[in-house]
Amino acid sequence: MSTSTATSPGRLASAFLAELENEAKVTRNCLERVPAEKFDWKPHEKSMTFGRLAVHCAEMFGWTKETLTQDVLDFATADMTPFEPKSTEELLAFFDDHVAKAKIILGETADETFMTDWTMRNGEQVYFTFPKVAVMRTFVMNHIVHHRGQLSVYLRLNDIPVPSIYGPSADEGQM
Repeated sequence: MSTSTATSPGRLASAFLAELENEAKVTRNCLERVPAEKFDWKPHEKSMTFGRLAVHCAEMFGWTKETLTQDVLDFATADMTPFEPKSTEELLAFFDDHVAKAKIILGETADETFMTDWTMRNGEQVYFTFPKVAVMRTFVMNHIVHHRGQLSVYLRLNDIPVPSIYGPSADEGQM
């Protein structure tokens, strides 16, 4: 574990905190619209259910802790039991908790930590080793954006208004 106890975050952490604030707000706006009665719906047999996709979007900010405070994620030893909310409110509380913890971890992380390596593996099989800054960019932030895009399609296919994400939304009369 290579975190600093400094009262202000490093430059990299500050940049990620600013991005996290924006992405968390937009993601929460999407998650707020996922109705519990549709948690089991999916658009295709190969697709995740609406609820599983929403949980996946909600859990990813939580990966900040594993990325910045550990050097390895080993699926052979990790508990990967997915959260199963019973309501949209439970989903949002789960999300909010992960975002709050990610902000704390980022605020405590020195720039030097972002330059150390992080490995994803499953026992002896190594999937990748990247600097933590790259893991935060791709495995956490870009990954959230990717799945939030899928979530917006699920909303559209269920005639649920899609919120503004990076610009106006036709569903909110902004176009």
